[in-house]
This record gives sequence, structure tokens and C-alpha cells, in this order.
Amino acid sequence: MSARDLPGGAVLRAAVPADAPGILALIHALAEYEREPDAVENTVAMLTETLFGDEPRAFAHVVVKGERVVGIALWFLTYSTWTGRHGIWLEDLYVDEAERGAGYGKALMRALAQVCVARGYSRFEWTVLDWNAPSIAFYRSLGAAPMDEWTTQRLTGAALVALAGDIGRE
Repeated sequence: MSARDLPGGAVLRAAVPADAPGILALIHALAEYEREPDAVENTVAMLTETLFGDEPRAFAHVVVKGERVVGIALWFLTYSTWTGRHGIWLEDLYVDEAERGAGYGKALMRALAQVCVARGYSRFEWTVLDWNAPSIAFYRSLGAAPMDEWTTQRLTGAALVALAGDIGRE
């Protein structure tokens, strides 16, 4: 994706390694917004390896004003066994609170939709917290529809370790 100019002197582009500290700062801001300020374990080094290492496992688009990252969309590929094609899973979308209303969130979503269409991906998906009415309204304005019949499941911590059991014995 080539860089694209946005209102207010901002630029939307694929992230580069120098963006990692700014991306992480917005991840922390998102955690604050989502009422989990102490949940972020990620570091600049971890993020840099994930996004820009030898085998990137996730990707990011950013909105930058001057030298400052003011918006992020972090995503990774999914795969549908039913369609036989990849899709995009949006892990995090966040725009700095002071920069909201300029269209940066919509521009980030549009950029990912364009990646999907250009690459022939079949889906663009994400989750949103039930209480996050502003985000839900934003996603509805883009034409997104809830998947009410699906409930996200997650294994972490002790439950994940317990299920993994004694690796190598089975």
C-alpha cells in the first residue's frame, strides 16, 4: 500500500520499524480505554519482531502526523476452510482521542478493506466490546453486521497450560 494523504496533514501508510514505539503507545491508550490499563505485556522489541521480523505474523497500518503515530490498525491473516481463501482479522483499531473526528479510523478501515479486495480475501472481521457504543455505531456506519450467533472463546494462562498438558508425552 502506498502512502495516502489525509486531512490535517496526516498520512496513512503501512507501518515501518520506527513506528513501533508510537504503535505501542496507542496500544497502551487502547488498553486504558478498554478498562484494562495493566493488561499490556507487549514491548517495542516484541512488537518489532512480530511486525517486521524475518517472518512477520501480524501487520499494521498507521496514521502519522509529523513524526507522531496518531492512529493504528493491527491485523493478521485468517483462513476460511469454507471459502478456501484468507481474510483479515483486525486485532486493534485505535485513533488518538485528540485526533478523532478527522476520518482517520474510517481511512484505516478502508485501507484494510482495499487489501482484502485487492488480494481476493473473503472476509474482514473483528470483535468489539458490548459496552463500546461509539465503536459499534462507527462499525455499523461502515456497513458491518454483528455475528450474533457466534461467541468468541479463549484459552489463556493456567487453562491453556492445562490443556497443553505434558508436551511430548502424547
